Amino acid sequence: MKRKTQPTELAEQDGAAQENQKPTQEQRMTIFEYEEKYSRRQNSRGARRLLGFLAAVIGILLFAVLFYISFRVWEANDIAGYVTGGVCLLLYILFFLVPLIKILRTGYFITNVNAFNARKAQRHNRKLRRQIADKIIDLTAKVDGVGWYDSETVGKLAIAVRTDDDEQIKKNLTSLYRGSVKKSAKTLIMKSSLKSAAYSALSQTAKIDAVLVVFVNLQLVKDLVYLYGFRPSDARLVRILVTVLHNSLIAYGLGGINVGSSVVQMMGSAVKGIPILGNAIAAIVDSSVQGLVNGTLTTVIGYQTIKYLNKEYRLQNILDGVDVSETEVELEEACADLEKELKNKKKLAQAV
Repeated sequence: MKRKTQPTELAEQDGAAQENQKPTQEQRMTIFEYEEKYSRRQNSRGARRLLGFLAAVIGILLFAVLFYISFRVWEANDIAGYVTGGVCLLLYILFFLVPLIKILRTGYFITNVNAFNARKAQRHNRKLRRQIADKIIDLTAKVDGVGWYDSETVGKLAIAVRTDDDEQIKKNLTSLYRGSVKKSAKTLIMKSSLKSAAYSALSQTAKIDAVLVVFVNLQLVKDLVYLYGFRPSDARLVRILVTVLHNSLIAYGLGGINVGSSVVQMMGSAVKGIPILGNAIAAIVDSSVQGLVNGTLTTVIGYQTIKYLNKEYRLQNILDGVDVSETEVELEEACADLEKELKNKKKLAQAV
C-alpha cells in the first residue's frame, strides 16, 4: 500500500529542491564578472580609424605595384601597356576593393561590453544570430551542392526560426560552427593555401608575389566571413589586416632572395661542372620554397580568422546568459539615495 506523503515531508522536499536550484542560480555570471574576465579597454573609434588607415595603406601599395607593372609593359609596347593597365585595374577592383567592402559591410558580435551597454549588446547579438540563421537557411535552400552546412542541423535551425525559439537557434548555430562549418573552413583554407603556393611558384617575381598574397589572403578572409555569416570586430580585423600586410611584405622580400642559388652553392662540386643542371635546380628550389612559404602564410591568416570568429561567437554566447538586471536594481537604488540626500539637504537649508 502506498504511504501518504505528510505536509512536513512535502515542505522538506520543496526545501531540498530549492537548495538544488541555488547553485545554478549562483553560478550565473553577473555583468561585473563578465566585464572583469572578458572585457578589455578599447578605443572603438580609434580601431575604426586604424582599420581605415590599414586598408588605405594596403590599397596604395597594391595600386603602386600594379601601376609599376603596367608602366613597364607600356614602355615596351604602348598598346600592351594599356591592356595590362586595364587588366590590373579590374584585378584591383575584383580582388581587393570588392572583398574588403564585403568584409566591412558584414555584421559582427559586440562582446567587449560593460554594465552600461551590455543590454544593448545582447539585443544586437540576438538580432545578428537571427540574420545569420536566415542566411544559412536561404543559402542551403537556394544553392545546390554548396555542401558547407549539415542539412539535418539546418532543418532544425529552420524550425527554430519559424517558431522564434532563440535558444534553439543558438543551439543549432553552435552545432553548425563546431561541426560542418569548422570542416568547411579548413577546406577553404587548404584550397587557398595551395592556390597561393601555385601562383607564387609560377610568378617568380617579387612584386607579383606580394600582390598575389594580398589578393588570395583577402579573398580567403572574405570567404570565411561569408561562411560564418559574421566578421571579427574592428579591433581584431585590424590584426588580420596587419597580418595580410606582413605576409605581403614577406612574400616581396622572399622574392628578392635567390634561395636556389644558395642551395646550389652548398652542393659544391656535385653540380659545378653542369651549369644548366645547376640553374634548373636553383629555379626549382626557388619556386618550391617561395610557394611553400606563401602557402603557409595563407594558412596562418585563415586560422587566425577562424580563431577570432570562434572566440567572438563563444563570448556572445556567454554574454547572452549574463545577468544584467543587477545593474538596473543598483541604478534605481542609487537614484533613490540621491533623491533622499537632496531632500535632506533641502530640509536643512530651510531650517537654517
